[in-house]
Amino acid sequence: QVQLVESGGGLVQPGGSLRLSCAASRLTFSTYNMAWFRQAPGKEREFVAAIDWSHSNTYYADSVKGRFTISRDNAKNTMYLQMNSLNPEDTAVYYCAAVATARGAAQGKGIDYWGQGTQVTVSS
Repeated sequence: QVQLVESGGGLVQPGGSLRLSCAASRLTFSTYNMAWFRQAPGKEREFVAAIDWSHSNTYYADSVKGRFTISRDNAKNTMYLQMNSLNPEDTAVYYCAAVATARGAAQGKGIDYWGQGTQVTVSS
């Protein structure tokens, strides 16, 4: 059974940074497109960022462009989300996902597997 395990969440002050990780197992990670989503209290889950299997293409939600960077290390079966200049509106549970296509993930389509999520809270 595929496992996606997020880590790196926590409490950070506005303007701070966090780096999330997503470790994959029982998945041919190097050939899978990956994405991050988030869900804030009382809101629907939304797309954050996606990266294709070859690192060639990345996609970002407008709300995080210029602040967040998605990356992956296929040798470690791990995906990352570097989050800078965090603000309270970034508070959410962050989920990693294995997706059919990175472009489709940006439209909320083709989500094959989900992780269990990690909480990110931005507050002073």
